[in-house]
Amino acid sequence: MAQFNPGVSLAGAVDLEALKHQVKAEPGQAGGAPAAGGYVIDVSESTFQAMVATSATFPIILLMWVPTDDRLFPMAQALGDAVNALNGQIQLARIDVASNPSIAQAFQVQAAPALFVLINGRPMPILAGLPSEAELQQLTDTVIPKLIAMAQQAGVTGVAPYSGDPDAAGDGAADPASAIPPEHMEAYQLAQSGDYAGAAAAYAQVLEADPNDRLAARERAKALLLARSADADVRVVRAAAADHPDDVDAQLAVADIDMIGGQIADAFDRLLDHLAGHKADVEPVRQRLLEYFTIPEPDDERLKRARRRLATLMY
Repeated sequence: MAQFNPGVSLAGAVDLEALKHQVKAEPGQAGGAPAAGGYVIDVSESTFQAMVATSATFPIILLMWVPTDDRLFPMAQALGDAVNALNGQIQLARIDVASNPSIAQAFQVQAAPALFVLINGRPMPILAGLPSEAELQQLTDTVIPKLIAMAQQAGVTGVAPYSGDPDAAGDGAADPASAIPPEHMEAYQLAQSGDYAGAAAAYAQVLEADPNDRLAARERAKALLLARSADADVRVVRAAAADHPDDVDAQLAVADIDMIGGQIADAFDRLLDHLAGHKADVEPVRQRLLEYFTIPEPDDERLKRARRRLATLMY
C-alpha cells in the first residue's frame, strides 16, 4: 500500500452518480445511513494511523464509502450487523472517502464503495463496487469468517473494543467492559496511539502482577515486535539478511518482518536454521523465539514443531 499521505487530493474518488442519491439525514437518523456503534467505527485522517496499529491485535474490515449515498446503506447495514454479531472477533471501520480523500489515495480507491481487510497493518482488497444481493450474502456468511480464520493463522487473535450505543451491537453483544481487561487498558491505549515501546512496558507490569496472564504476554510480544520493526524498510532488511547470513542481528530483523507479515513458520524456520549453524548465537535466538512463541495459539502446529526443534538444537 502507498504510504499514507494526508493532504493529497484525489480527483474521481467519489462516483458522480452518488450525487443523484444524496440524503441529508445524519447517520442514525430516519432516512440516513446506519449509525456506527458496537464493533463498527467511523475513521478519519486524524484517527487512521491509530486504527491501522490496532490491526496487529484484531482484524479490521475497511469500508470505503460515502455516508450520504443511499445506495450504500444496505451494504453498510449488512456488514455492520454481521460484524456486531461476532462480538469483537473483527471490527468494521468505515471511511468517508469524500471527507478523507487522502486515505482513498493511500488505498488507490477510485470509487466508492470499496472493501478491504486489514491484518497486522497489511491491507488486502476484498471488493470494489456495489455487491449484488447474493454477493453481499456471501460476504457476510462466508468471507468474513474466512478473514477471521486468516487473522488467527497470523497470530492476530485479540478482541476489538466495544463502542457506542448497545442497541447497535445486536443480540448477544459483549459488555463493553469485558472487551479489554481493565488492567490491560493503559497498555492497550498506548499501543493504539502507536507507542509500542510504552505498551510493551505497561504489559510487562501486568505480567509482574500475574505471570500467567497469557493475553498480556501475547500483546507484550506484539508490542515489542512493532516497536522494533513496524517502520522498517522491508527491502533493506531482507537485503541485509541475504548479504550477511552469519549476522544474527540481520536474521533477527528479517524474522521480525516475517512475523509482522503473518509468515510465522518462515520466522521460526529462519531463526532455527540460523541456530543450527551458529550455536554461539543461542541466547539471542532463544530469547526472540520465546517471545514469538507467545503469539500463536498454543495448539498451532507451527508452534509445536518449532518448540520441538528448539529443544533438540539446544540439548
